[in-house]
Amino acid sequence: MRLHRLDITAFGPFGTAQSVDFDALSAAGLFLLHGPTGAGKTSVLDAVCYALYGSVPGARQGGQGTHLRSDHAEPGTRTEVRLELTVAGRRLEITRQPPWERPKKRGTGTTLDKAQTWLREYDAVRGTWKDLSRSHQEIGEEITQLLGMSREQFCQVVLLPQGDFARFLRADAEARGKLLGRLFDTQRFADVEKRLAERRRATEARVREGDTALLADAHRMQQAAGDAMELPGLAPGDPGLAVAVLGAAAVARSTARERLTIARCGLTAAESAHTRAQEELAEARELARLQHRFTEAQDRAARLAERAGEYEETRARMERGRKAETVAPALELREEAENAHRRAALAEADARRALPEDQADSGAPGLAAAARRAAEELGSLASARRAEHRLTELLAERAGLDREERADEDTAREADAWLDGWEPARAALQARIDAAREAASRADSLAARRDPARRRLDAARRRDRLTSDVAAAERQALDSGQRAQKLRGDWLDLKEQRLDGIAAELAAHLTDGAPCAVCGATEHPAPARKDAGHVDREAEQRAFDAHQEAEREHVEYERRGTELQAALDAVTAEVGDTPADRIAAEVTQLEREFEQARRDASALHAAHEELRRAETEREQRLQARQQSAVRAAARLTRRDTLDREQAILQAELTRARGAAESVAARAAELERLAAVLTEAADAARTADEAAVRLKDADARLADAAYRAGFDTPGAAAGALLDPATHRALQHRLDERQSEESAVRAVLAEPETVAASRRAPADLVAAGERAAGAERRLREAASARDEAARRTTELNRLSARAEDGARRLAPLREEYDRVARLAALAAGTSADNERRMRLESYVLAARLEQVAAAATARLRLMSAGRYTLVHSDDRSGRGRSGLGLHVVDAWTGRERDTATLSGGETFFASLALALGLADVVTDEAGGVRLDTLFIDEGFGSLDDQTLDEVLDVLDSLRERDRSVGIVSHVGDLRRRVHAQLEVVKDRTGSSLRRRGV
Repeated sequence: MRLHRLDITAFGPFGTAQSVDFDALSAAGLFLLHGPTGAGKTSVLDAVCYALYGSVPGARQGGQGTHLRSDHAEPGTRTEVRLELTVAGRRLEITRQPPWERPKKRGTGTTLDKAQTWLREYDAVRGTWKDLSRSHQEIGEEITQLLGMSREQFCQVVLLPQGDFARFLRADAEARGKLLGRLFDTQRFADVEKRLAERRRATEARVREGDTALLADAHRMQQAAGDAMELPGLAPGDPGLAVAVLGAAAVARSTARERLTIARCGLTAAESAHTRAQEELAEARELARLQHRFTEAQDRAARLAERAGEYEETRARMERGRKAETVAPALELREEAENAHRRAALAEADARRALPEDQADSGAPGLAAAARRAAEELGSLASARRAEHRLTELLAERAGLDREERADEDTAREADAWLDGWEPARAALQARIDAAREAASRADSLAARRDPARRRLDAARRRDRLTSDVAAAERQALDSGQRAQKLRGDWLDLKEQRLDGIAAELAAHLTDGAPCAVCGATEHPAPARKDAGHVDREAEQRAFDAHQEAEREHVEYERRGTELQAALDAVTAEVGDTPADRIAAEVTQLEREFEQARRDASALHAAHEELRRAETEREQRLQARQQSAVRAAARLTRRDTLDREQAILQAELTRARGAAESVAARAAELERLAAVLTEAADAARTADEAAVRLKDADARLADAAYRAGFDTPGAAAGALLDPATHRALQHRLDERQSEESAVRAVLAEPETVAASRRAPADLVAAGERAAGAERRLREAASARDEAARRTTELNRLSARAEDGARRLAPLREEYDRVARLAALAAGTSADNERRMRLESYVLAARLEQVAAAATARLRLMSAGRYTLVHSDDRSGRGRSGLGLHVVDAWTGRERDTATLSGGETFFASLALALGLADVVTDEAGGVRLDTLFIDEGFGSLDDQTLDEVLDVLDSLRERDRSVGIVSHVGDLRRRVHAQLEVVKDRTGSSLRRRGV
């Protein structure tokens, strides 16, 4: 990589455009970048880094690039960095512009422009530049790929910070590891260590989980086995746990099987004893049953003998009842005949009370004849009934004609009156329609004017509000601008005071024996002192922050004022200068006219409907008047016909009704008389027939009682038994016979008789013997079941434990393998004699390469005295691998790099930096670095050593490299002719080239 040209505008301390021609500076091979403290030497290197990577090193990067802008730049000048370089054989131009708050083109205030980036490549054939990309991400990836280095690596390799490498020489192994890890990107090896540790913890957790489950099964087996199993004294994760658990389980299973065999033998013996006891108890119970049966049969026979008289009386009563059952049908027939005769007599008496006096004593034949005569007279009135009904219809029709005539006359009068006023009404309705149409047209016109008038009123009101807002914003912008200008002057005064006393501030950090950060000297005979009005960095920063806050507030007020003024101009262009009150009055008048016109227009539809209904009613009234005339002519003809028919019907009805008010009344009288006569005749006949049947039933009952052996029918009725009594008496007789048969059968049984002759059975003793045998049987069965359950549970748990142990075996092997690898990579394994971590091992190899490359230059700088070597030795109880020693050829001894003096530390760190640059370059794919920068440290060298160091740097030209030295040491200005000077003043820094 070779730098050709750098253009800086409004960047860092450079308020104006500055250019650096690296081709001219590199022609001498060695050039000097110098200037007073705070002038901006490092900012030139920051610009190179920003052009390549879009950010600057370390803490100087902040605010997404907004802090990179120079405070000395004009408000209209944009910050820009352009770098032209050659890398990997390609000549590129990178231009970057960070975010920028620029003044608005119209109005006041600022607006934020986003960051922009351009990448171009020079086409040597055509002699022109061609655009490659404008994407930040694409350009960043392209540059990183071409250089093969990250920003951190670039800052360590190309921009050699001597202070960092001096600390690297004095640092311990851990600090060196962090720096080398960033440069060589060994994070993947640290990730391998972390991954192995995580995998070891994961497999260990799984092994412990499996061992915990195995121990849980062992505890369950111990509970199942009782005192027949002892648990191993091992914890989850201990080796041999599975074997110990399985061995203890095997012993427990064997013991449980032996106990099960013993329990089964005990159960067999208990079952035999229980069977014998049950047989003896059954025999005793049977003997007791037979003896009780014989005694009970004897007692039942004695009770039967005592109740013999009662039995004979019941049997005699049953016999008389069977005889009376033959007379029962005749008794029932006589009772039915008597009830029928009584009902018929009562019905006849009721019917005769309704008869006329002349028929009250008539018999059934006379009553029947009178009923027939009344029915014949009723049949002769049918024709008169029809005539009477027709006369009623005729009178109703005549009344209907009269009503229709009156209605037609009313309709005709109403129609004539309505039709007389038709023409004036129609003219009035048409006038209403015309007025409503005119109002609708007027409402449409007013509606079209209303919305623009409303918008004009709203705009006028906004104009008035914006006028007051603009005035307030202008006052705020003026006040904030004056305040910001005052705070800027205060800050610049404090900054100038601090720069004047910066020597005292730097001297406050000096320590005897430690090199000065400015000149590198280790002796400080007369350090500057702070005077009474010294301004420190915190005071300057507070003033700067106050200035920045006031500036942002001023910009915000200006931006708001510009926006309000633009809004006011737009509204004024729309509405003019007409007062809002006048426009409001016009809008109100327009609204009133519009509402009135809309109300008038709303009557149009109603007027149309009313005219249509009036025309329809006129047609209906004309038609109704015509139809009423036709109906009047028809009514005259119908009245004549009805009058003639009415005279005929009235003459016929007068003859038929006689003395009654009407034919219907006469017919009703005849119907009632015929019904009463017929009912009385039927009742008389029924009573005569019932008397005959009662007499016949009395004769039959007397004959049946005599044949059954009873003196009178009453005696037969008294002996008759009802069904419930008959069933009860028969049940007593059946029970007596059954009891006698059962007693005889029991007293005749041979085994019962034999049992009665034996001694009484002892059930208590037999029961106690059987209960004891049953209890011993239950205990033996429980013991057998418990032994069987314990054996089954142990077999199940043992099988599960064996299965778990088989599944756990590969996992334990994996854990042992991963644990060995993790311990080896972490440096804690006994096999890792130097306790070196994997990342440290890789970094140690890189450090060994760096030490070899640095030694080649260190020998030249130290006149062959010093050599850097890598050491694997452990320091104290720490780990080894990143030790760095220096070999002194004058003494032949090897010592720590921390023992070097200030000047020796400088050229040793310079050699280390150059060697590291070579190694990182090779690591990055062999990208050639043709431009290097070395920052400070030369003030600690004597003249001879300085010459030797410059010779080494000058020798880099043999490899076509150019080296830029960043320093303010005065002696270097005489020794290095090609110079780039940074000059500072109150308006910002600038660059001047000397010697080229």
